[in-house]
Amino acid sequence: MGFPADFVWGSATSSYQIEGGAFEDGKGLSVWDVFCQKENTIWRSQTGEFACDHYHRYKEDVALMKELGLKAYRFSINWPRVLPRGTGKINTKGIDFYSRLVDELLKAGIEPWLTLFHWEFPQELFYKGGWMNPDSPDWFAEYAQVVTTHLSDRVTHWITLNEPQCFIELGYDIALHAPGVKLHQKELLLAGHHILISHGKAVQVIRALAKKPCKIGMAPAGFPRIPATNSMDDIKTAYEVTFSVPKPDGWNITWWLDPVFFGNYPEDGLEIFAQYLPPVHPDDMKTICQPLDFSGMNIYTGHYVKKGENGMPVEMPDKPGCDITMLYWPVVPEVLYWAPRFLYERYKLPIVITENGMSNTDWVFQDGKVHDPQRIDFMHRYLKEFARAGDDGVDIMGYFHWTFMDNFEWAWGYRERLGLVHVDFKSFKRTPKDSAYWYRDVIATNGDSLFSDK
Repeated sequence: MGFPADFVWGSATSSYQIEGGAFEDGKGLSVWDVFCQKENTIWRSQTGEFACDHYHRYKEDVALMKELGLKAYRFSINWPRVLPRGTGKINTKGIDFYSRLVDELLKAGIEPWLTLFHWEFPQELFYKGGWMNPDSPDWFAEYAQVVTTHLSDRVTHWITLNEPQCFIELGYDIALHAPGVKLHQKELLLAGHHILISHGKAVQVIRALAKKPCKIGMAPAGFPRIPATNSMDDIKTAYEVTFSVPKPDGWNITWWLDPVFFGNYPEDGLEIFAQYLPPVHPDDMKTICQPLDFSGMNIYTGHYVKKGENGMPVEMPDKPGCDITMLYWPVVPEVLYWAPRFLYERYKLPIVITENGMSNTDWVFQDGKVHDPQRIDFMHRYLKEFARAGDDGVDIMGYFHWTFMDNFEWAWGYRERLGLVHVDFKSFKRTPKDSAYWYRDVIATNGDSLFSDK
C-alpha cells in the first residue's frame, strides 16, 4: 500500500499570484494587470501588483521549499515579463529571472515543473483580439520557443496550459476574471479552438527544441462525478457523466481533452454546440493531438451521482451541513480515487494531480505559529484516496499541493488562504503552517506516514 518509489511530491503556484514586480524591469502588461485596475472587479479593490513579492524574494522561498522537503515545484512563466508585447523583442531581465529561479531550484534539489500559461495573457495581444485571433496559436508558439530555448537545458517537465475551462469561462463568458469580457457562444468556441491549437503547437515546439529529454502534459480543471454507491450501475453512470458535455458551456472535461488525446471533439458536444461550431481546418486536430507523457488534472471537490429508476443519471445534492472549505466547496476525499481512476481508464496515461488543496481561516497564533488542522486532515484524507487509486492499478505519478504559499487568489484578492506557508501581505513575512511540516513528514516517508495514524 502506498506510492511508487519515484512518486513526485510537490507544490504549485502561478506567476501573477505570487511574483509582484508587476511594472518592473521591462515587463509588459498582462490582462490581469489591467483588469485589477477596474472598479468592482477584485475583492476590496486589491491587486497583484506586489502579491507575495516573490520576484525579489525567490531565494528565500526556494530555501523554504528545501526546508519543507519538496521534491518538485510547479510554477508559471509570466508571458509579458518575457515578451512585453507578447511577441517580438525578448525582455532579457524577464527571462533571466526565471533562469535564476530554475538554477536556485536545482541547487536545492527541487525539480522545476514549468507551466507556460497560467492566465497571464499579454494585454497588447488582447488588443489584437486575444484568443479569437487566428494568429494566437502562432503567438503562443513563439512564446513557447523563447522559453524552451532559454530554459530547456535545465527544465525537463512542462505543462502547456492551466485550466482552459476556467480562464475561458470566467474571463470571457461571465467576466468574473480577466480580461472581463462577455463573448457570444460562437466566439467562446472559436477562442477555445485556438487555445487547443496553441497547446498542440507548444508541444511541437518543446519536442523540437528541448535540449534534454522532457515530459509534457496539461493541467485542465476537473469536474468529476463520484458514484453514490459501489454498484456497477452507479460507477458506470459516474464515469459517463464525468466525461459528458451536458449543456452548452465549457465546464466539462471532454471538450478540452478528447481533442488533445483522441484528435476529435466528443460527439455529444458536437451535437450540443452544432449551431456555434467554429471552422475546423483539416490539419487542426493533427496539431492539437500531440503525444503527451502524463495526464494532469486540478481537482478540489466532486459531486455524487447515481443511476435513476428511468436509467438517467441523478445528481445528488450536497447533504445539509456537509463539510466545506472556506470557498464553500464540499470536502470530498474520494474524488481523488474516482477521478484518477476514470481519467486513467479513458486516456491511459500516468496521472498527476497538478492542483489540490483548500481555503482555510489561517492566521498567526500568539505562539507565533499557524495552526491549520483542517488542512492537515483534508490532505490526509485526499492523499489516502489517491494512494488507493494506485493500489487499484492506476499509474499515479505525482501530486502538487495548491498552493505553496498564500497568494493573490484572483477575484477573491487576498481573502482566501490556500497555502502551506502563511504570508503577511504587509511585511511579506513567511510563516510555515503546521500543514507544511506535516507534509514534510509525508514526503520524507513517501506517504507511509499517512497510514501510521489510525
